[in-house]
Amino acid sequence: MTDSEIARMARILGGLPAAARELLLGTDWGSLQHAYGSGEDIPVSLCSLMDEDPEVRSEAFAALDMGVLHQGSLYTVTAPAALFVAAILDHPVGLAEHEGHFPWDDGPPRSLRAALLVWLGQVAESAAYGEDPARDRSHWEWKPWHDDTRREQDPDELAALHACREIRPTLYDAVEPFLSSPDPHVREAALGAAVPLLRAPGLTDRVPRAATLLRAHLGPVAGRRERASVARALGEWGADTSDLLSDADPAVRVCAALGPTPFDRPRALAVLLDALRDPRTTDSWFPEPLPGLDGWFRFTVLCSALALAENIEEVEPVMITIVAAGGTSVTDHERGPILLKAFAGGYDPTHPLTPAQRNLLRAFVDTDKVTSGIGGNRLWFRTAGLPEDQEGIAALL
Repeated sequence: MTDSEIARMARILGGLPAAARELLLGTDWGSLQHAYGSGEDIPVSLCSLMDEDPEVRSEAFAALDMGVLHQGSLYTVTAPAALFVAAILDHPVGLAEHEGHFPWDDGPPRSLRAALLVWLGQVAESAAYGEDPARDRSHWEWKPWHDDTRREQDPDELAALHACREIRPTLYDAVEPFLSSPDPHVREAALGAAVPLLRAPGLTDRVPRAATLLRAHLGPVAGRRERASVARALGEWGADTSDLLSDADPAVRVCAALGPTPFDRPRALAVLLDALRDPRTTDSWFPEPLPGLDGWFRFTVLCSALALAENIEEVEPVMITIVAAGGTSVTDHERGPILLKAFAGGYDPTHPLTPAQRNLLRAFVDTDKVTSGIGGNRLWFRTAGLPEDQEGIAALL
């Protein structure tokens, strides 16, 4: 550490909450690793989050993003750093406006507290990956060949993963008070962290209390974004969102239907299919993705509809429309998953195609020259055990 960094730590240490100070001084940071090497430099970055200079705070936060949670990867330094962040959430400096460090850090103004809550949510999302393979496969970015290429984790990676999973109760306890924050940006960031945290197997007992806190924000005064985020969170946690499936706002209805196990499956599926009939409008609901979601919103809606459908026949008309209209840029997020739903067990040449399968393949053939319906989906056809060219598919019809 430089002399200025030593002086900065000395100045800030005394004003830290006791839990944060003990964690900072009691952790052997040099024995831990981040994306770029030894974690011995992390205490300076963590202390600098509390500096009075906004530029110093911005650089410190960038160190969390780039080193402690590099592109979503967990390191042995991640868990203690996350515990420190949780311990300083209610520090007064959290009210200060956070300035982005990188050119892509644009968006509406937000406090440092909101930024730290978003970061904790990203840690929680990374910790949950692989914990529930069925949930991972329902994400719009999943591709069937991901499971085949997943490599074995080395001991440090496993240690980092387990450490981050073990601290989730502590992280949630720190996050929960901000679900009722008067600052809407903080409430949203807290909810974005709470959703993956409460999906943890050991935290299901916290869901009823969290659901009660969130339902207080479903009143008519709340805007679409907050009400939709609450509806999605409740569904993610397995709470009953049946009442919200008839909400006056279609965006709220759809978010209430996204849960993995809706209490009213037929009505939830109908809500999702209705949204997919007008995908441009559906995408326009949230110009800025909701917490925990990214990409075009219709991708998430489609994945949920396919997961809810018991067979392709339940969703056939809407799916054929999507296949016929989809551009090549959404091959992996629309037409591919639809194809795999229709041939979930793989194509069996000893069994005749069902009418729904035949209609779907005909849509691929009819639109092949315009949208690369087959050529652009070759890996998906291969995974489904189907021919990978127009002639081969046409021969089946």
